[in-house]
Amino acid sequence: MSEDESWDLDDLPEGEDSQLEWWDFDDRAEMIEAVVGDIKFIIESALDARGEALLALPVSDEAMPVLEALAEQQIKWKYVTIIPTDDYLVPVDDPRSHVKTLAQLFMTRGARVLPIATENDDYHLAGGAADARLQDTKWPPDLIWLGMGEDGSTAGLVESADLEEALEGPKEKRAVGIMPDNGDTPLVTITKAAICEARTVLVLLNGAGSQMYLEQAIGEGAGSMASIGRVFADLSVPVDIYVEN
Repeated sequence: MSEDESWDLDDLPEGEDSQLEWWDFDDRAEMIEAVVGDIKFIIESALDARGEALLALPVSDEAMPVLEALAEQQIKWKYVTIIPTDDYLVPVDDPRSHVKTLAQLFMTRGARVLPIATENDDYHLAGGAADARLQDTKWPPDLIWLGMGEDGSTAGLVESADLEEALEGPKEKRAVGIMPDNGDTPLVTITKAAICEARTVLVLLNGAGSQMYLEQAIGEGAGSMASIGRVFADLSVPVDIYVEN
């Protein structure tokens, strides 16, 4: 994008399938309260409709204040199942384990927290095991919460030789193993197809720069170099995007 060009929300596609809502906050506490309130509403609506709720949640520095506040809410947690959107292939007692963090927050409240990753030397096999595990859950999730990396990655959809399988693999596949190009720890992530099946998607961004990046990625659609842009190209469910300015 040149210095003379800029993206505006009015430039984004708004066809019949577009259900994007943008929410800007100058106060972090207000944003946390709003996000928690909306997630609580989604859970309670699912409990009213089906008697249970399924959430896919991220674990990151940006997400933690919201997760901690959410765990304090008076919700019928015993009817709620939580999975991580992605997780490293590390022992469950490893500080990097996302399922460990979620379990510490929500199992103590009575929620069911399921791992999608297991310690496995073969990340392809780990991805297959995660997919089989998710095939046994009562799909689709009532909510999938996404973050966004500086490179436009989301969930565990990071630069990798395995990325195309995660983005454009079989529609029925819900999870795959990923070996990041940066040589970091292998991981398991939910796929683009799985994200697009969610009843609701939530995105949390930090700063106007992140908002501009996401606006550009959405505008680029399926041709975007950013994973999150390619995900949004196929999203046709309600999406709430919260931005802390």
